[in-house]
Amino acid sequence: MSELDVMDAPESASNSSSGEKLLTVKDLSVDFPTDDGVVHAVRNVTFTLAPGEVLGVVGESGSGKSVSSMAIMGLLPKTANVTGSIKFKDRELVGLNYKQMMPVRGNNISMIFQDPMTSLNPVYTVGWQLAEAYKAHHDVSKKAAWAKAVESLELVGIPQPDRRAAQYPHEFSGGMRQRVMIAMAIINDPDVIVADEPTTALDVTVQAQILDTLLRIRDETNAGIIVITHDLGVVAGMVDRVQVMYGGTVVEQGTVDEVFETQRMPYTVGLLGSIPNPSLLGKRLTPIKGAPPSLMNLPEGCAFSPRCPLAIDECREVEPELLETDRHGHFSRCHRSAHLATIAEPQKLFATDEIGVVENPASLLVADPDMPIVEDVEVVEARMQEEEENPTS
Repeated sequence: MSELDVMDAPESASNSSSGEKLLTVKDLSVDFPTDDGVVHAVRNVTFTLAPGEVLGVVGESGSGKSVSSMAIMGLLPKTANVTGSIKFKDRELVGLNYKQMMPVRGNNISMIFQDPMTSLNPVYTVGWQLAEAYKAHHDVSKKAAWAKAVESLELVGIPQPDRRAAQYPHEFSGGMRQRVMIAMAIINDPDVIVADEPTTALDVTVQAQILDTLLRIRDETNAGIIVITHDLGVVAGMVDRVQVMYGGTVVEQGTVDEVFETQRMPYTVGLLGSIPNPSLLGKRLTPIKGAPPSLMNLPEGCAFSPRCPLAIDECREVEPELLETDRHGHFSRCHRSAHLATIAEPQKLFATDEIGVVENPASLLVADPDMPIVEDVEVVEARMQEEEENPTS
């Protein structure tokens, strides 16, 4: 199966019984020309989104996640060179000018931005801004638009929405401001919602509330949602399918259960292995050695090959295509995916030495609360052992 056939696979295409596709992205590429060269921010990205489906997009910073979403929204600068196809239902969006995109942006496809304070105007009330977003797409009176704004605030769980609508963004907490952004995204009943890091800088409790709000909106409106995030816990808890991006392209794609339980791309193995595990207190985290590639000077072959523990000459010479693996509906951009499937504990590929690490570092502080924690662990253990052997010294 070729890379272009990815969209035709049942699980990859949608989870709706009718097979309807709200969003169809095919071979999307985005380049930014600069004085130093061309930045290949997004390369040959292909995916679909169905009504009521939640698609998770994960990857390191600079992997092309946000640029892909900005291309879908038509918010990239004029200098960006966008190629490929982005279809909302049957309408092609690539190539539309600003005026042609206005009826689509915010009405058919809306976006929840990462930082509410850079998206909300500090000199206007929250209700006024929501009402303006509604009036931009509906010929209604100010009174009707205000009523819709209050209704949207109530829908996202903001208490006393009629009173809060008359307040300014700085009078809201971080979580409440993010709810306002969700309200603005759904006020026109869009078919697609793109959420770019919707829980960044929020505490865990508020994160859960925001995600619950998104899922409730999905259930009530049957909108398709794209969640862009670094938080793999968010992905595990709320998405139906996940696509992993690296070096500007999709390197693995499938249902969330398949990708989390049976990885077929070493980068995904390393990404999941780097999550802190409470059961491994005192153990080193398992990072992926090296750094992401420069999108201006990508390596030959697979973009992940310089950091991959399974890389062979073929990986360094030929970039693999996104092909279906041994599991139906599960796609991987890797020459070694079949070999990876035979490894019982793939997380050990990225394991590091445990030299100088104690099993329970908290126990050292209990024994000596005044002990400086900046000292080397081996030095501290040696001193404590010496003190036990010579208590009078």
